[in-house]
Amino acid sequence: MELYELNLWMLMEGLKAGKFSASEIFTSCKKRIDQCEGEIHALITRTDDTPQSAKEGVLSGIPTIIKDNLCTKGIRTTAASRILGNWRPPYDATAWTRLKDAGAVLMGKANMDEFAMGNTCGNSAFGPTRNPNDTSLVPGGSSGGSAAAVSAGYVPFSLGSDTGGSIRQPASYCGVYGLKPTYGMVSRYGLISYGSSLDQIGPFARTVRDLQIVMSVISGHDKMDSSSFRDKPHDFTHNEKPSIKGKKVAVVKEFSGFTLDAPIADAMKRVQKVLADEGAIITEVSLPVVSKYAVACYYALAMSEAHTNLERYDGVRLGYTVKDARGIKEMFERVRSYGFGAEVKARIIAGTCLTEPTRCEEYYVAATKVRTLIAQEFTRAFGETDYILQPVTPSMPGRVGESDDDAMKGYEADLYTLPVNLAGLPGLSFFTGYAGGLPVGLQLIGPRWSDSELLDAGIILENHLGGPRIANGGVK
Repeated sequence: MELYELNLWMLMEGLKAGKFSASEIFTSCKKRIDQCEGEIHALITRTDDTPQSAKEGVLSGIPTIIKDNLCTKGIRTTAASRILGNWRPPYDATAWTRLKDAGAVLMGKANMDEFAMGNTCGNSAFGPTRNPNDTSLVPGGSSGGSAAAVSAGYVPFSLGSDTGGSIRQPASYCGVYGLKPTYGMVSRYGLISYGSSLDQIGPFARTVRDLQIVMSVISGHDKMDSSSFRDKPHDFTHNEKPSIKGKKVAVVKEFSGFTLDAPIADAMKRVQKVLADEGAIITEVSLPVVSKYAVACYYALAMSEAHTNLERYDGVRLGYTVKDARGIKEMFERVRSYGFGAEVKARIIAGTCLTEPTRCEEYYVAATKVRTLIAQEFTRAFGETDYILQPVTPSMPGRVGESDDDAMKGYEADLYTLPVNLAGLPGLSFFTGYAGGLPVGLQLIGPRWSDSELLDAGIILENHLGGPRIANGGVK
């Protein structure tokens, strides 16, 4: 077995036992990237030109990749957009600082949908990323590069961000585990914002135990992030024998009429049986407000926040600019017209309309009130159940470059992921097996601050369902 095939905890134990060196791990992962990257295109910037010295820590010498909307001091950071040009931040994102201080070694910055707006990893100024399990298919978005890198064996873990499903969906499509933490569990300092009240940084890995290790490093209060909560539990110590006996796991009543692709429907049945066999009580919860209003509420808030966050990209302070404009108005127009892609421009325009004075009360303010109702509905639901089990998406991954004109499918897909962000909940995307050679994932959702318990439940599922294999990455 090659070193790049080993999971994070295996690499840590092997290093500790002296079975191999950090340099050997680095070389193995670099060779794997060289082997697959031409076909997968998971990275925007590579930083593996030479072996890097690592600090002593729990992750000492372990290679990683982070999404290209996380700032890295002196290393190009683009958010997959032309408008940032060759920008090299003067500071590190806190999540990366914590990994680096723990000894992790950065192999590169992962491709993504521009400013995290998309669900295919195809809305990138640098071209699409492909699914390592079948390179004709999308890896999911917006953190598609981060998920694909772990799936193909570039690194044992990576970081992404999730504003409305952007960790959970690519984890499901690529066949890895992905955690969207409780909002405030991981500092957002240094994350290039899309929707500030929705964005959350989280990890990808090939085992749940690896997620626990990474969360133990990156979680916790940060004085640089006002949304980072103090004194909240974040003990991610690995539990060898977790139990779900007597816990209630619910499916959502309002989602029962939605059509699922056969592999996903089969996985739902299989996982419910696994949980029941482990002593969990399978039940049902009703989320009428979520099912009726969550999608409209999310887009009103996300686009409004995107409009505000992306105002700063004006060609003056950072990134791409033009030098021959006749006046500042023309400069702004040319910079933003060229610098932003079509999807980002559409969301900025929508956000501008939603927040302009005559509409703000009707749309944006109303959406903030509906969001409160959604959060309250989840609180009531978790008074009746411990976890919610549901698909990440109703469909298997589509083909690269192929548009999906089925509006209802898009609505259903959003409905499975967006509410988690609106309520600030943790969500775990977990591997259930393969169907026709493609991985199938589902998600388990818990109440706020239940992240560690959610991962314990994930360990139980992994023990029964097995873990993913390294994808072939398009290598013939």
